[in-house]
Amino acid sequence: MDGGLAMAGGNKGGLGGRGNKAGSHRKGAAVGSGGNRRRALEGKGPTPPASARKGHPAQRKAAVAAKRAAVTQQRAKRTKEAPEVVAGRNAVVEALRAGVPSTALHVAERIELDERVRECIKLAKALGIALLESPRAELDRITNGAFHQGIALAVPPYSYAHPDDLLSAATQAVQPALLVALDGVTDPRNLGAVVRSAAAFGAHGVLVPERRAAGMTASAWKTSAGTAARIPVARATNLTRSLKSYQEAGLLVVGLAAEAALDITEFAAATDPLVLVAGSEGQGLSRLVSETCDLLVRIPMPGEAESLNAGVATGIALYEVSRRRSGGA
Repeated sequence: MDGGLAMAGGNKGGLGGRGNKAGSHRKGAAVGSGGNRRRALEGKGPTPPASARKGHPAQRKAAVAAKRAAVTQQRAKRTKEAPEVVAGRNAVVEALRAGVPSTALHVAERIELDERVRECIKLAKALGIALLESPRAELDRITNGAFHQGIALAVPPYSYAHPDDLLSAATQAVQPALLVALDGVTDPRNLGAVVRSAAAFGAHGVLVPERRAAGMTASAWKTSAGTAARIPVARATNLTRSLKSYQEAGLLVVGLAAEAALDITEFAAATDPLVLVAGSEGQGLSRLVSETCDLLVRIPMPGEAESLNAGVATGIALYEVSRRRSGGA
């Protein structure tokens, strides 16, 4: 019995020994929390905002807003890069007469051939523009449901110059540099009129902001009467920054402002290298652009009109600059 108990005790001791050996890789007690309790008491840093907490209503709302913003951005990018479509018989024939660059003329199947349609087809053939006979459903799609009257003209995106390209062309010209910048002009017909005046009075280019401003659409092309093919138009990501870079290159930045003290007929600096800046008819120059200008001049208006649109005002100012540069008093 004693031997049996001793053996049993030995076995028990042996079991205990094996247990100690199994836990011998740890320091301290074999049984414990393993430091989990201590780590649980440690701080986890500042509480994240509600929009960053997984599962929180604010986080779900922020995720939806971000997704919508991404979709909007993608749509804007596609719209910016997509070709413009001129729809309707009058609009198409006028665009073709004006020489608006075009890639294809879409004509509906079994369309009634009136005088305008015949002229469109004739002009398209003469200009080497592709003629495509399209189902009306396809015309509805490419014109986004506009009233197309069975005819539409595809116009490629305008190839804008870089603001530095305008500066380079202006500084290398024989005549003193002359650039035109538009601030917040949203009517493409005004832009087209400015481009036409700029070409007529020897300007070296036109600068427009990339956002919240008119671009070189088919309407602007038509108003320019084809001069958009001969004078570069550049887009500035930041108009104020571009104007400052022109100043650093030695150009005088002159803004047209109704409240200016200097009359444009007294504008002696017209013979210097300059940038002429015009704003919208309603708002005029923005505060930042106005503060950036080296000089503000006004166009005298003895009549009852309180303001002029950008196209008219720029044309008058460019005429005055041209007159003084040609030796006018």
